Amino acid sequence: MMKLVPVLSGKEGSSFTNIAIKLGTALAVIAGVILAARFVAPFLLHHIVRLRSPEVFIIFVVLVSLGAAWLTSHFGLSMALGAFIAGIVLAESEYSHQIVSDVMPFRDVFNSVFFISIGMLLSLGSLAANLLTVIGWFGALVLGKAIIVLLVARLLGNSLRIAAMVGVGLAQVGEFSFILAKVGLGQGLLSESDYQRFLAASILSMIATPFLIKAAPRMGYALQARLAPGSPLEPQMGDLEAAGHGLSGHVVVVGYGMNGLNLTKALHRVGIPYVVLELNAEVVRGARAEGVPIEYGDAGRKEVLSHVGLRQAEILVVAISDPVSTRRAVALARELNPDLCIIVRTRYMAEVDELYQLGANQVIPEEFETSVEIFSRVLREYGVSRNVIQREVEEIRSEGYQMLRSSSLQLAELGKIAEAFGSAATETIFIGPNSPAIGKTLKELDLRNMTGASVTAAIRDGDTQINLGPEFRIEEDDILVLLGRRAKSSPSHKSAACIIGIVGPRNFGAATGPRNSSTQIDRRRIASKGLL
Repeated sequence: MMKLVPVLSGKEGSSFTNIAIKLGTALAVIAGVILAARFVAPFLLHHIVRLRSPEVFIIFVVLVSLGAAWLTSHFGLSMALGAFIAGIVLAESEYSHQIVSDVMPFRDVFNSVFFISIGMLLSLGSLAANLLTVIGWFGALVLGKAIIVLLVARLLGNSLRIAAMVGVGLAQVGEFSFILAKVGLGQGLLSESDYQRFLAASILSMIATPFLIKAAPRMGYALQARLAPGSPLEPQMGDLEAAGHGLSGHVVVVGYGMNGLNLTKALHRVGIPYVVLELNAEVVRGARAEGVPIEYGDAGRKEVLSHVGLRQAEILVVAISDPVSTRRAVALARELNPDLCIIVRTRYMAEVDELYQLGANQVIPEEFETSVEIFSRVLREYGVSRNVIQREVEEIRSEGYQMLRSSSLQLAELGKIAEAFGSAATETIFIGPNSPAIGKTLKELDLRNMTGASVTAAIRDGDTQINLGPEFRIEEDDILVLLGRRAKSSPSHKSAACIIGIVGPRNFGAATGPRNSSTQIDRRRIASKGLL
């Protein structure tokens, strides 16, 4: 377009030969820049990285970008196009992450300067004098571009709702339009007044973008609802073999990502019938080839939910990342089947209450489950027993996630829990050939009275024995599992490790202390006996 602007103005002729030469030159320049940046730039980058100089590295990145911009402008194209191509090529190099981190501060500054400059080009007096015309241009630009993008997205196989959302989200005027308009002004294709109207309409489209994106989901659903199935933009689902037809008490799974995939594998193994709804056509084709009962469709439509037999289903599992679609699917499902059990996966705790109000039976926020997994692993690292950890997890879940969302838990309760967790410790002791504990019973050792520790289990010849009685006799090569309180600073209490055979004062549960070579905890031997 940059090369054709002079041709359109009539200043350089409009013959077919002239147009072909202009377009050929433009294509050759772009191809040359891409080839040079793809093959020459990586070679140079490799050698520059070997210099281990951050300054030289960032200077070279700037040189490639400005050099490509100068080259394209030298042949009649825009500098922005050259820089754009250079940026794409650099982003594909193996050093792209370092490049991005280095240029990020510059990007933010240049973005600010660019949009401020665009705003400074606008004449407020011209906008006020042509307000109705500017609004008309703004409407035409946004509507026209939204329709074009919607059609393209629909042709690529997306649903009408998603295509409408994409169209509305990309309806603003692009940055290259300003460059093209500036060239058109210089060639006389635009008058100064038309140029100002275009600037005003373009800036209004950018200002409206956040509001359009926020309204895009509702507009997508509204358009989808108005077009009946069978229209050119919303084709009929067809006579697909609906896996939900003829079934009763089955599970409908919305979304075939990681959560949906794992769930369907488990359902298949235990023999529970299920149907999957997915909006990614490629995923649907691949899953069908593997024999998965999956249908292409939007769970936010009654026709689709009826198609998979939701009225006869037992459970609906919504495992998608679109909060708007999730809420709509839950509301429609509850309307279609009041007795349905609806389980929803969501990202944030803030969405839980609204989903319950819409009719969900169980809401599982990823944010909450991640926090549960984190604190479970932390407690496990501190040696807290599994039953205690499981009890705390069940308590949190039984309270409907209120513990994490509310600060009303009493400090005294928290203190007791922390004290209980922090006071316990475990230790494993390998009984070597010189241990003084060999041949003695637990009653004879009397570890509990002397140290406060108890032998909770023993591993002998690969067999694990628990609930040991006082007559259990210790033998060589036994592995004993001790449970007790963490050591205090007072040296009056002997440690269980010392009594069993570790030389020197060593507090129970401590991570340091000298050990006799014959009584060291040999982790390789422990592993061979099945403890680790």
